[in-house]
Amino acid sequence: MCADFKKRRDVMVAGLNKIKGFSCRLPKGAFYVFPNIKQTGMAIEEIADALLDDAGVAGLSGTAFGDFGEGYLRFSVANSIENIEKALDRVGSWAKKNV
Repeated sequence: MCADFKKRRDVMVAGLNKIKGFSCRLPKGAFYVFPNIKQTGMAIEEIADALLDDAGVAGLSGTAFGDFGEGYLRFSVANSIENIEKALDRVGSWAKKNV
């Protein structure tokens, strides 16, 4: 399972780093990624809501985990690589139109 989660994490991080305004470091543990979205110039809650409503991708505002989470989203990688790639495509398409 660890190897599977590493593959999923790697796919998610690489994909997020290709999206305009998103920057994601490789996490060392857990099954979440925490991309920085400050370069989008948008409020974190606005992006989290828009991604859910417009792209069908759920991400939590980083501020749900404390003040240091401002400017970050949290995505889970506890899904198939196929679904992670679909989510990345949706986020990328949304970002092209809105960022």
